[in-house]
Amino acid sequence: MIRSMTGFGAAAGTHEGLHLSIEVRSVNNRFFKGVIRLSSELSTLEGELEAKLAAKVARGSVTLTVRATDSTARGAGRINTEVLQSYLQQLESVMPDSRKGLLDVSALVSLPGVIIDDGSQKMCETARACIDKLLDEAIAQMNEMRKSEGEALRGLLVNLSATLNDRLKEISERVPEVANLYRERLRTRMQTLLGEVGAAVRQEDLLREVAAFAERSDIAEEVHRLHGHLQQFAQLLDIKRPDAVGRALDFLAQEMLREANTIASKASDYEISKRVVEMKTAIDRIKEQAANAE
Repeated sequence: MIRSMTGFGAAAGTHEGLHLSIEVRSVNNRFFKGVIRLSSELSTLEGELEAKLAAKVARGSVTLTVRATDSTARGAGRINTEVLQSYLQQLESVMPDSRKGLLDVSALVSLPGVIIDDGSQKMCETARACIDKLLDEAIAQMNEMRKSEGEALRGLLVNLSATLNDRLKEISERVPEVANLYRERLRTRMQTLLGEVGAAVRQEDLLREVAAFAERSDIAEEVHRLHGHLQQFAQLLDIKRPDAVGRALDFLAQEMLREANTIASKASDYEISKRVVEMKTAIDRIKEQAANAE
């Protein structure tokens, strides 16, 4: 199945007072690239989420954004009373009696170890309990959009493949005629040149030259390989194929272009060259569209 690399999905839910909203956006990229955007409280989940995203998306630049709102007191820090009491005792031992009642509370709570901030850990544990389900929902929405665009993309690639098959068939049918046309042109040219000196064209000389030309311009191997590439291309476009095929399509397009260029350089015929130009145009469009496929 062909899927586009462009898509969007979102999901939201609440678990134990923690409201989570997830957005997943994907755009074209030659490989997989994950970008995770989290609030500072959930930053420890970044590695887990990127791994889960990579397991579900084969290709594309994917941005995952997670927003969290905690309606409980879970995020509030706790005062370490033992540490605070120790600071107070030390301060009172060095302060004069007249200043002991003027201690700055805000300064005290800012001292190292006075506030224990374990709210982030609790929030991550709560988020971890439901984030997988929300992520699956968001990715399912995104993939549905990618699938819809992929169906249109597949239709275009099927049409381009049909064009290539038609042009290749025309080239194959043209090859025997090229040798015959060359033989007749060569015969006429040799008769003209030899007639000026009173000599006649020998059949063996003509056949030798035609054979040499046919060997130089033989494109049977390239036509055969290109036909094989087109068969494999059709297999990749099978709607029942479950895996991502974008990179394979791109590779095949490169190989088809290589064979088309070789045919153009070896075939000394205007009609074949014209059809090769049409094939190269179709292959360029395939390369453009393969860059959009997962």
